[in-house]
Amino acid sequence: MCAEGYWAIYGDTHPKEYINRIVSEFYNIDRISEEVTVSNRHWGGYFVAIENEKVVGAGGGGMIGETTGEVFVLYLDPTRRNEGIGTWILNAITFQQKKFGADEQWVSVQKGNQKGIPFYEAKGFSFKYEKEGYGNEKEEKFVSLRYCRPI
Repeated sequence: MCAEGYWAIYGDTHPKEYINRIVSEFYNIDRISEEVTVSNRHWGGYFVAIENEKVVGAGGGGMIGETTGEVFVLYLDPTRRNEGIGTWILNAITFQQKKFGADEQWVSVQKGNQKGIPFYEAKGFSFKYEKEGYGNEKEEKFVSLRYCRPI
């Protein structure tokens, strides 16, 4: 689900090698298998939306400070956008982070991600600053946008 979502978002804007590198690092079987069995303050585990035994969305986050949460990952089946699935997952992550003591929540969205940026802005996140994108190599100059909201 996460790999499929990543390809759906960046397949037209990023080189295949970059996408393969990120997907291989974050969405490989070993890492996902470990992450679905772990839940703590720093990684709250995955929240998964399932319909008819098929995963249609997945997301997770954790605490990056004493009162600061972050959404680390949130992907949907590309054919299931605008059905409230992403909102449900974000609400579950937010509820968990509030229980951990968070009063603000951050997220990184790659510049140009016209699926993620409007979603997070509609949920009250405000743009704060740009930084070098994760996983850049050599001449790659992808940019990550940092957003924050009070919760």
